[in-house]
Amino acid sequence: MAHRVGKQTIMLDNEVCIKGYASVVSKKEGEGPLKDYFDKINLDMMFGQDSWEKAESILQKNAANICIEKARLRENDIDCMFAGDLLNQCIGSAYGLRDFPISFLGLYGACSTMAEGLGLSSLLCESGAANIALSLTSSHFCSSERQFRYPLEYGGQRPPTSQWTVTGSGAIILSNDTKTCLPLKIESVTFGKIIDLGITDINNMGAAMAPAAADTLEAYFSDTNTSPENYDLIVTGDLGAIGSNLLNTLMEEKGISLKNKHKDCGLLIFDRKRQDTHSGGSGCGCSASVLCSYILKSMENGIYNDILFIATGALMSTVSNQQSETIPSIAHLVRISRKEGK
Repeated sequence: MAHRVGKQTIMLDNEVCIKGYASVVSKKEGEGPLKDYFDKINLDMMFGQDSWEKAESILQKNAANICIEKARLRENDIDCMFAGDLLNQCIGSAYGLRDFPISFLGLYGACSTMAEGLGLSSLLCESGAANIALSLTSSHFCSSERQFRYPLEYGGQRPPTSQWTVTGSGAIILSNDTKTCLPLKIESVTFGKIIDLGITDINNMGAAMAPAAADTLEAYFSDTNTSPENYDLIVTGDLGAIGSNLLNTLMEEKGISLKNKHKDCGLLIFDRKRQDTHSGGSGCGCSASVLCSYILKSMENGIYNDILFIATGALMSTVSNQQSETIPSIAHLVRISRKEGK
């Protein structure tokens, strides 16, 4: 059975492995540095629908279907699925997955949703409460802008601190049947605490989320008595340029150096100079699509053998922002390793 180590980290005693993964993105993401890693690039941001919200549902549905196909499974083989998005009542997931005959557990962790779902589904498989579980999330640039900032028709000026919400989705299938899996397994999970240092600028998500990433990383290293040198890669969800610099500063203040170990999904998915995305990418689909393409494929190829995946999320809403509230944030961590000899 899984057991707790320290204050926040849960170690998996029974092996839980990755059976399949998939990523789906749209045109802008498909023009970025990771274009060769995605399973599907849809040049139509509307995905054949008449609204951005419906498009996001199709985006997530496509990722789920491709993932199931790659894992050589049928829908009925999957015991449960964890999914969420950035929209009110997680309608991107609810409508996108409503035709799947699979037990559904909706999540809202903002941009931390991929790590949250991956952590929960791995624990369910480790305990035997589920044998096969699907975890996925998505975001859409247009639906997110309408939800959290300004309608696109408004034509508001984007400040340099802003990030570009990724139109993308990532899906991962976990299993406790190690005979039919990829050579990738979940080692441990660290669920983060809510951290709020008083940031109020909705156009500076990196500054709001970096303290949560630092807090979870410090907790993990303390719980496990390890350091960045023990891992090949420490990849954060979507802190962007400003948030990544702030994370490194905060960790240095704690006596922990991430030098040459840290990468951020928001900086990997776009070419900031050529694609004009200011501080980089963001959104649930940012860390999900990068993890389910470049990161896991690199692990399969032996480039990385042991990584820490930390997805960060800003737990605010349009209502809280209108009420002059601050932006509380959270970060969840999942350790993924490549099996020896595979």
